[in-house]
Amino acid sequence: MSSIEIDLSGRVAIVTGGTRGIGWEISRTLGEAGADVVPVSRTADDVDVAVSSLADEGVRAIGHPTDVTDVEAVESLVDSVIDEFGHLDLLVNNAGINPVEAMGTPETVDLTAFERPISVNLIGAFNCSHMAGEHLLERDGSVINVASTAGLVGVKRQHAYVASKHGLVGLTKSMAMDWAPSVRVNAIAPGYIETDLTEPVMDMDELYQRILDQTPAGRFGSPAEVANVAVFLASDLASFITGECIVVDGGLTV
Repeated sequence: MSSIEIDLSGRVAIVTGGTRGIGWEISRTLGEAGADVVPVSRTADDVDVAVSSLADEGVRAIGHPTDVTDVEAVESLVDSVIDEFGHLDLLVNNAGINPVEAMGTPETVDLTAFERPISVNLIGAFNCSHMAGEHLLERDGSVINVASTAGLVGVKRQHAYVASKHGLVGLTKSMAMDWAPSVRVNAIAPGYIETDLTEPVMDMDELYQRILDQTPAGRFGSPAEVANVAVFLASDLASFITGECIVVDGGLTV
């Protein structure tokens, strides 16, 4: 039997939220497939560590600390990528937050805190897409938005996060329509994935077991299982896929 190997050599990828968890695994796996990678975070130290780790694996990478809610900062990010590499082929909008302060029942949630996930998870993704758009169009590139199963179903007391991720799925579909056939735009909706963000859930025995009972696969996923889908969507193997949201949740939402 023959195996299919994905080769992204010569392609340049920006990965927001690309220094930790799922985002880091996407950065690393894209680099492993041959892409040049720009892992993005607001924290300069995290960016430096990610770039150094990629370089150790033979991946060409540059760092540019960026707050995706800051339009001027995003513009500077894209300009620096073009200056360094000459082009841009892939944008992975993975930056996201779900702060405790934004959680609560509709009548109790703090309204100021409610705005923050919308700003980062949804508006931040649009800011990056807007600034990268002309370069992606020149290269027949691709956008991958990392949403969530919370973008497909409701979740109690997480209204801001749910609204932002539903919005991101909708944004994926509308951008795919406007940028077709040049730029493919797709989303990934991870379920419960083993990262530092889900460690508290895994430490809560009753909740953890309830989630496992509701998940046909019987376990949490790994960041690599999400990253593999991202690399597939970035590749020519997915050349006829756009406007889609691929769910990676072990069957949780079925």
